[in-house]
Amino acid sequence: MKTPLDAAETAGAADSATPAGRSPWGLVLDRLRANRAAMTGLGIVTFFLVVALAAPLITALSGWDPAQPDKTAIDANLAGIPRGALGGIGAEHWFGVEPVSGRDIFSRIVQGARVSLLIAFTSAAVVVVLGTFFGIAAGYFGGWVDTVISRLIDLLMSFPGLIFMIAIMSVTPDANRIVLLIAVIGFFSWPGIARIVRGETLSVKRREFVDAARTSGARDHRILLKEILPNVSGPIIAYVTLLVPGLISAEAALSFLGIGIRPPTPSWGEMLSNAVTYYQVDPMYFVIPSLCLFLVVLGFSLLGDGLRDAIDPKGARK
Repeated sequence: MKTPLDAAETAGAADSATPAGRSPWGLVLDRLRANRAAMTGLGIVTFFLVVALAAPLITALSGWDPAQPDKTAIDANLAGIPRGALGGIGAEHWFGVEPVSGRDIFSRIVQGARVSLLIAFTSAAVVVVLGTFFGIAAGYFGGWVDTVISRLIDLLMSFPGLIFMIAIMSVTPDANRIVLLIAVIGFFSWPGIARIVRGETLSVKRREFVDAARTSGARDHRILLKEILPNVSGPIIAYVTLLVPGLISAEAALSFLGIGIRPPTPSWGEMLSNAVTYYQVDPMYFVIPSLCLFLVVLGFSLLGDGLRDAIDPKGARK
């Protein structure tokens, strides 16, 4: 049976600097480690993942709950503007406080990372499951199955996804916002990966090891799981790392428009929406969540580009 990453193995065998006996995934990791931009992205992603996973502990160390107001940190005579320079940044509030509410920005940023990454990764899981299932089915079985799935993919990709997301989120105001965001974002995002998986499957199913498995009497489900899926896993992983930034941005955009995550649940998009009103008198309230959103999207983008080039070095040189 062929290895999961034929392109990586072929390129690695031709490279005299590559140690003999390295597995294809070992070659991918070697190339990834040699890519400084990708490692920078990995560092950024790892940092935010640790922050998200340790959010309860970090907020406890800060001493402030995300929903806890501090009325002493705002000036009631100035319409609730934070006291002190830079939006009230100091030893008590490390990133300052929100205008009017007086809630601690640091604790809300930390909890917002947890919410944003939870939605992004869960949506990505939905995208991978749906896209891989339909893509492999279309590519392997062909015929009417391919026709029906391909037309469904074309139909969904022709929809203005953001408009439909806004409409669905607007008409379901009482639903669980996190679950609804995951379902809506995942449903409108899977056709892209399905097309990629379909193309890879069409290529893989014509190879000798698939014919050999079919000749030996292997059933379709075994061929799909043991022969096809491992050989299309590389492009799927690379695509997902490039997809996650878009999912994070989609959640932030919907929350920014007021139809995503709603208070008191913290969200970077919701914070940016509120900060627009105060950017002139308290610019740090706008800058801090914007910077966090920029960094996490940048980190995933750098990591995704590096992983794609590591999996397919020939494609990177074109």
